[in-house]
Amino acid sequence: MTKIIFICLLALCMAPVVTTPMALAGGIVFSLVFGNPWPKESTKASQVLLKLSVIGLGFGLSIQEVWLVGKDSAGYTILGIVMTISVGLLLGRMLHLKGNTAALISCGTAICGGSAIAAMAPVLRSKDDEIAVALATVFSLNAVALLLFPFVGELVGLTQHQFGYWAGMAIHDTSSVVGAAASYGAEALRTGTTVKLTRAAWIAPIAMAAGLWLRSEQKAKFPLFIAGFVIAAILHSLVPQLAGLWEILSAIARQCLVITLFLVGCGLSRSVLQRIGPRPLLHGVTLWIFVSSLTLLGITQHLIQ
Repeated sequence: MTKIIFICLLALCMAPVVTTPMALAGGIVFSLVFGNPWPKESTKASQVLLKLSVIGLGFGLSIQEVWLVGKDSAGYTILGIVMTISVGLLLGRMLHLKGNTAALISCGTAICGGSAIAAMAPVLRSKDDEIAVALATVFSLNAVALLLFPFVGELVGLTQHQFGYWAGMAIHDTSSVVGAAASYGAEALRTGTTVKLTRAAWIAPIAMAAGLWLRSEQKAKFPLFIAGFVIAAILHSLVPQLAGLWEILSAIARQCLVITLFLVGCGLSRSVLQRIGPRPLLHGVTLWIFVSSLTLLGITQHLIQ
């Protein structure tokens, strides 16, 4: 019975009337009430769908737009990553977090959520329980962000461009960034995706720097879906005669995001929530509030634009 409900809900996510927040909320409720019948399979599927969706979104953008937003956000991105990791490590010491948990949560908050944690874990020689706690903390905050950010954005009166910047700089995972931005508007989605991918591109350099510092033999790979996103934007600009096709591919990608968010929501199970202790959760929440509040202040005061 549980499998049938899961398949029906997944099929429902293909309907245009279902939004990304609705899909995420539906996935969370389903997982907590019934339990995900295919946890490993849905996790792998969500990761593949997310990458394909991000590449597909590139077909809806010109390379000029990608370059301008990426160039303008690069400085804020570097400053934000350095500040977030520094504050996160200091906060970890204050809360007496053991091992690499604070470092993993800090990197996840600063760069790209679970992807950054997965890349940094072998470099830091992290234990399985440290990785699990960090992932669970960041994953839970992702779910909150996708539902909370659009509400706060409307409350503060952010434009779509401003919201895209805020989401791209302050939400952990790419899936939640594009989900929140998509619910806010088309321009927010374009800006948020580009800003987020600019951050995600720093996974490999940061991991390499940490590896050199710690003399680790583990290396992080550059996220290839970012290159796919850029190539798609280049095709959009070089072959305008196929504008109709690019729009279709972009629309399919946006709908795939809805399915992705449902699968992501199904990953928030009781066991995931039980992994989070009070100190790691306090660390993750405090650091996230610090980053999102400071970023929002910078945007509303026109320091970030």
